[in-house]
Amino acid sequence: MTEKKLKVTLRRSLIGEKPKTRATVESLGLKRIRHVVEHPDTPVVRGMLHRVQHLVEVEEE
Repeated sequence: MTEKKLKVTLRRSLIGEKPKTRATVESLGLKRIRHVVEHPDTPVVRGMLHRVQHLVEVEEE
């Protein structure tokens, strides 16, 4: 059984965002606009993505 992955891309700038939002993006491993990272599909990751849903694009694999 393969674990589901989420491909996360930072689409918008962090300028003007609150510190908690910036910290969430940083903890996801996103460094710059159009940077793509993969994460396992877990409730913890889903919760972090919910907080920054206006800044990122998510693809399920």
